[in-house]
Amino acid sequence: MEQRILYYDCFSGISGDMHLGALLDLGVDASALADTLSLLDLAGEYELRIARGTRRGIAGTKVDVVLSTSNLPHRRLGDISDIISGSGLPARVQELSMRTFALLAEAEAGVHGTTVDEVHFHEVGATDAIVDIVGAAICLEALGVDAVYASPVELGGGMVTCAHGRIPVPAPATLALLRGVPVTFGAVPFETTTPTGAAILATYVDTFGAPPAQVIDAVGYGLGSRDTEIPNVLRACLGRATGGVRGRWDQGRAVLVETSIDDMSPELHGPMAERLYEAGARDVLLIPVQMKKGRAGILVSALCEEDAKDEVIEALFRETTTLGVRTVPVDKHMLRRGERTMETTYGPVRVKDAFLGGEWLKSKPEHDDCRRIAREQGLSLPEVYRRIGLLMGDGPVP
Repeated sequence: MEQRILYYDCFSGISGDMHLGALLDLGVDASALADTLSLLDLAGEYELRIARGTRRGIAGTKVDVVLSTSNLPHRRLGDISDIISGSGLPARVQELSMRTFALLAEAEAGVHGTTVDEVHFHEVGATDAIVDIVGAAICLEALGVDAVYASPVELGGGMVTCAHGRIPVPAPATLALLRGVPVTFGAVPFETTTPTGAAILATYVDTFGAPPAQVIDAVGYGLGSRDTEIPNVLRACLGRATGGVRGRWDQGRAVLVETSIDDMSPELHGPMAERLYEAGARDVLLIPVQMKKGRAGILVSALCEEDAKDEVIEALFRETTTLGVRTVPVDKHMLRRGERTMETTYGPVRVKDAFLGGEWLKSKPEHDDCRRIAREQGLSLPEVYRRIGLLMGDGPVP
């Protein structure tokens, strides 16, 4: 099945206005964008200016949200919610816009040690940020993509002036929003990724890294305000891919933590594996290997999320004889899953269903429920699996 995908090449970062410029450059209708934005109750607060320009010889679209006065209100999350919910914007645009603002509020609250309701947004609650974020939702809905990818994100360097004074680049809220995302630093001594740009990525990007093989239909460039040492542009590619994108199965990132051991008693393997699971490992494999000098050993592989990596590494150091481990970032490709409870003559049994896109592929009864039935009925576990499998039939009932 052919999929429509969008890829953000963030070699020079991303801001709200660069993002709007890139999507307009891809072909989103500027008049339609302006007309839809006019549904917001912000009349007289701004003017949307769209112009062609170049950065380091690359032509693209520059978007400026020009404020009518410097005394516009700095709104809180509740104020922004009232504006968006009362606007008459399409429901999906409202939902996506508020999702982005909620992420911003959570990041700001974490940075300032307050709650999302108490956050006073300052820059990101101002009129131009509302236009950037709502405009992003309008443009992405217009493109109708099935999956969104992004490269590692360049954050820049140096210092930036904000409502709280001079702060280091990247801004703390930007880092909070991009936690777990591959980033680079210092390509230029300026801020290249703003909190608004980071929130847009956090809202829409399914996978960070290389996109799948595709046929590119359009390329758009959104211009930043500076003319820096590298082209100050956000590049967006619109293409078509077959299979392997988020429309058919889920994708994600994880970390593989590994070490090889040849001097540890096998009776310690079980407790070690239990401790790795407690530390956050999702899967633990113990694989027999032949090590140097012909010694027999094991390869310990633990798969975990990025935020559990340090605890898994510490567990390996504490529970094994190893002196060093290696970590490798990996891509995960997963069938979409559902869980249901099936009533049987043996009682309720939980069943996990797996789907490829909207197509059911396979089902599996919960191991613990089958063990319980085996004990209660005096049956072997393989026999319980066979009987439950017959009851499951050809898949879940719609």
